[in-house]
Amino acid sequence: MLLDKPIQIGKLNVSNRLVMPPMQTSMTDRGHVTEELVRYYRDRAAGSRPGIIITEHSCIVESGRAAEAQLSIAADEMIDEHRKLTDAIHEGGSRVFVQLNHAGSNGVGEAVSASEVNTPLKKLAKRPRALTLEEIRELEGLYAAAAVRAVKAGYDGVEIHCAHGYLLNQFYSPMTNKRTDDYGGALENRLRFTLETVACVREAVGGDVPVAVRLGGADYLPGGSKEEDAVQAGILLEKAGVDLLDLSGGMCFFMRPGHLEAGYFSSMSAKVKAAVSVPVMLTGGVKKVADAEALLQAGKADLIGVGRAILKNALWRTAADR
Repeated sequence: MLLDKPIQIGKLNVSNRLVMPPMQTSMTDRGHVTEELVRYYRDRAAGSRPGIIITEHSCIVESGRAAEAQLSIAADEMIDEHRKLTDAIHEGGSRVFVQLNHAGSNGVGEAVSASEVNTPLKKLAKRPRALTLEEIRELEGLYAAAAVRAVKAGYDGVEIHCAHGYLLNQFYSPMTNKRTDDYGGALENRLRFTLETVACVREAVGGDVPVAVRLGGADYLPGGSKEEDAVQAGILLEKAGVDLLDLSGGMCFFMRPGHLEAGYFSSMSAKVKAAVSVPVMLTGGVKKVADAEALLQAGKADLIGVGRAILKNALWRTAADR
């Protein structure tokens, strides 16, 4: 079975191609790791045996929180707490990546974004404020600082969140980025914040730690980014040194309008996979082991993320109705 074959992500050897993608559990204590959260991840590592678990998105700064219960890695005091998570996941036999995020205008802090434009599916009472160039530089450093904390806490890799309508995705999408400076306009400019963040993170963690990007490659909404943009972005991210491309939705979040089939982002992932040499990960609608295997055999991706099915059932991999 191809799902059970090992794969290399950068310099990291991974035992199989099943990934548990990041899903917020709200099991934290105001962002702090709890024993409940540790048990949750330990059970899924041991029960479903994914090659990689990407833990739920962690805010890089308190003002960038997506929700009050979002996990945080915004301060050095969080390192020992995250070590409890990584130890538990390693004990279960999985590798573990952290997902770093700033919510932008889709959070509970100050509404900031690429431009003074709300995300299309999540309207706010107050329009966001456009980030200044100085603030962009500062945030790039905060992503890097959070990545260093993650490595100290025992994470095997780092994923930068540029999907689901959050800050970096707000720069990438033409629906929310109306800037006229070097961070707006052409796709390479809209991706510049993410590319510079990748460079800062890579410099901070060194060459041995895999760096992934979760890219909301296409918005699937009128006036939004398209699958062809995801291909171009994938090429640019690979050149920037990204070791794994984790593909998902943009301003449509983690669902694709009008699609419920297993691997509903697979038309995008197949195009990106054909254009890059780094591994490509596909998530969305995969409920059975047979679904994951079929997508791999069809060449739609190199790894398959199974989210809600594993969230609901820690023993998904061995479930009788798989």
